[in-house]
Amino acid sequence: MTDSNRPISYSPTDGLSYDPADSVYWDSEALAKELERTFEVCHGCRLCFKYCDSFPSLFSFIDDRHDGKVSSITDAETEQVIDECFQCKLCEVQCPYTERDGHDYKLDFPKLVHRYKAQRTKADGTSFRDKVLGDPDRAGAAARASLGAANALNSRSKLHRKFLEKVLGVHPDKDLPPFARHTFEKWAKNEGLIHDDPADGEAVLFQTCYVQHNEPEIGQDTVEVLRTNSVGITCEAGFQCCGMPAWESGDLDTMRKKAKINLDKLEAHVDAGKKVLVINPTCSMMLRQEYPTLVDSDDRERAKKVAANVMDPGEFLWSIRKEERFNEDFKSTPGDVSYHAPCHLRAQAVGFKGRDLIRKIPGVTPSTTMECCGHDGTYAMKTEGFEVSIRVGKKAFDGMNAAKDAEVWATDCPLAAIQFGQHAGRRPMHPMSILARAYRPDGFPTAITPEPNPDDTAGPSDQAQGT
Repeated sequence: MTDSNRPISYSPTDGLSYDPADSVYWDSEALAKELERTFEVCHGCRLCFKYCDSFPSLFSFIDDRHDGKVSSITDAETEQVIDECFQCKLCEVQCPYTERDGHDYKLDFPKLVHRYKAQRTKADGTSFRDKVLGDPDRAGAAARASLGAANALNSRSKLHRKFLEKVLGVHPDKDLPPFARHTFEKWAKNEGLIHDDPADGEAVLFQTCYVQHNEPEIGQDTVEVLRTNSVGITCEAGFQCCGMPAWESGDLDTMRKKAKINLDKLEAHVDAGKKVLVINPTCSMMLRQEYPTLVDSDDRERAKKVAANVMDPGEFLWSIRKEERFNEDFKSTPGDVSYHAPCHLRAQAVGFKGRDLIRKIPGVTPSTTMECCGHDGTYAMKTEGFEVSIRVGKKAFDGMNAAKDAEVWATDCPLAAIQFGQHAGRRPMHPMSILARAYRPDGFPTAITPEPNPDDTAGPSDQAQGT
């Protein structure tokens, strides 16, 4: 950046673009203008000092190295600020200057970071590390082909973890999610949930790659809860990862390929009037907020159509809570619950309906922690992100532990559950899993005693009067 004494306007420059279909998006000089403007606005505001390390680094460069002059920030310093962002989206949620809020400045720091990384990937290509970490479907298939060896090596072999550190930059101390022997899709097929006619049912479940490959039990619990509430749920064969693991490194091509496959699968369900229930908040955010502006131009309209029908499972169940089919016949209770609100659920501004649903279980009073856990996709897995993720997540760990009476923890994000399990001493359950267990008599140790029916307790004279 040059001419450090010139004033920098807060108003959008002619380089503003968050749309990869726009030629300006790929112009490096246009990007530089928007980076400088955004840094200047953030420098004057500083509301987001407490999130990732991007903002503390930015403010330190401005204050300690450049005497308050944003235009003096170097290319290397800019790259550090960009790479320290892990896309929690909380800065966009809190920012008073966003396009979502209708402000003239039209700031979106996370999208600006994605734009920078997309340009860098287009210029330099996708690294081997980013190709592997950006394709969970391939990793899941390879792990199943190993017949359990991948899980054993990941959890018990220091030599293997050193290999992962050397080749992929995965921190040797990071707890990695185990791979399931069978996919969720295989279970769904055996259950008869995958139908030839997409018009069957009222909602289709997008299980996400994590549930597909790592914890199909979350998907099974979700199906159980939906069925218990008489929801006509179906599944689909061939879904891909939502594309966020590829997009977080700027690999737009891989993200678009996966999105196209998912849209091919989902469009017919939506055209039949069905809702798309997405289990993981990151994936629902991708389908609801990112697909419409990131997919190929030819896919934009159907992406908008699908996005308009995307819901979190808890959000959908909450929408039918006043219908007769909504089932509150719980058989057991976990007692008080400590609930963590995932960042990417907050980014969608749909509330925390999973938490609100478990509040309907007798004996449950949930406490809520709103801090970022620090996992954020693959960030916490990486050598450069592991220690940072622990520091960032400490407030969330402390917040969850503050609920001393809570025997059960909850979060809608499976990766957050891993983070809490490793660094806070207890692994949260998905709200759908808590609900599924609460519907079972032996789901939790504390049974729920049904309230007596007045007709059953009436004396002989009362019964006679009733006749």
